[in-house]
Amino acid sequence: MKALSFIKYTFLTIGLALIAAALYFYQKQHAFQEKALTAQGTVIELLESTSDNSIVYKPLVLFKTKEGKEVKFTTSFSTSPPSYSMGESVEVLYDSAEPNSASINGFTSLWLGPLICGVLGIIFFLIGFFIILFDKVKQREIRYLRENGKRISTKFAHVKFNNGLAVNGRNPFLIYSQWLDTNTNELYVFKSDNIWFDPTDFIGTEPIKVMIDPKNPKKYYMDISFLPAMKN
Repeated sequence: MKALSFIKYTFLTIGLALIAAALYFYQKQHAFQEKALTAQGTVIELLESTSDNSIVYKPLVLFKTKEGKEVKFTTSFSTSPPSYSMGESVEVLYDSAEPNSASINGFTSLWLGPLICGVLGIIFFLIGFFIILFDKVKQREIRYLRENGKRISTKFAHVKFNNGLAVNGRNPFLIYSQWLDTNTNELYVFKSDNIWFDPTDFIGTEPIKVMIDPKNPKKYYMDISFLPAMKN
């Protein structure tokens, strides 16, 4: 299904974009620290706002520049409970050319943004990467079974939804078949890859071909090439 292919590359792209953003913000903060001047500031107010039906707070800080100009600023993040208290003294970093863009000299104020972007970026990237890697490994296994596997004829059992996967509110279908190994009197049940339309009407009375690893029948590939190709 095209949606699944779109999802894995979307996760990969978002991950790379977030990692790039994290590196950008890190370099920006590092450059800011290199040229920033320091001053002592005081938390003069805790500004309230609502987030997810709870009250959060961010500090309003007052400090004086080297030239004696009073500047007020607030952080870009809010917390609950408050990270600072009224009247608390904090060290301030500021650019003499843009004192209003000052920041409290603390890990959260300086590095929380790059850290969040970096962590989310790695998570998104790894999800996309492992989906793509899983597909590559699976395709390699299928090629091996097609070239080296033992072809067996299995009996159609039933069709059911794959409730473990949903895309845009839709669940794919799975074809189940079974095969009795007369040498061991063991019954094996096989299932197809995900099918994004109901295949029931296209399953005839002919046996369903399955390629198995002779050394391990649990490794197999069901041949569903008899089904029509879905074009949308």
